[in-house]
Amino acid sequence: MNRALFLDRDGIINVDKHYLYKPEEVEFIPGIFELCQLFQDNGFIIIVVTNQSGIARGYYTEEDFQRLTQWITNAFTTHHIHLSATYHCPHHPSITGECECRKPKIGMLKQAIKRFNIDPKQSLMIGDKLSDIEAASNAGLKLPVLVNEKSTVESLQPATQSLIVPSLKAALPPLKRWINDLD
Repeated sequence: MNRALFLDRDGIINVDKHYLYKPEEVEFIPGIFELCQLFQDNGFIIIVVTNQSGIARGYYTEEDFQRLTQWITNAFTTHHIHLSATYHCPHHPSITGECECRKPKIGMLKQAIKRFNIDPKQSLMIGDKLSDIEAASNAGLKLPVLVNEKSTVESLQPATQSLIVPSLKAALPPLKRWINDLD
């Protein structure tokens, strides 16, 4: 079975600019390429799972989203990082009704786990919202990681067994330890 690093997009890969769909507006989060390289070098596949309600709201189209996804994938490739897949939820409950893919539901994670034969107990998710952490926990991922700028220190939350860090750069030392502990 494969090990996976699941990443939320807005707020983890790129600066969260509401309803981002234009490549020229992308600003990558400091440390994202270093973090992904660490996991790729340790045999993890990298998968993006992202809620994109801007599609349901009519702010941009599915084609706009796919263009931006390809642009981001190409940017990772120039850093020698392979993104295995990007899953997205184009829904919003008040517009399209309930769905199984919008985080904190686990539809996107379940699809990826099945498609890529992923061992959830050897995998983790990094997100910047509680819905990311809840989705990771609900899908049985070993370590949900919440990047929260308001957090000043690395901490482990016993209730959810999630790691909370103030930035991706601050996440690197504890995640290196976590990877070493897996082996």
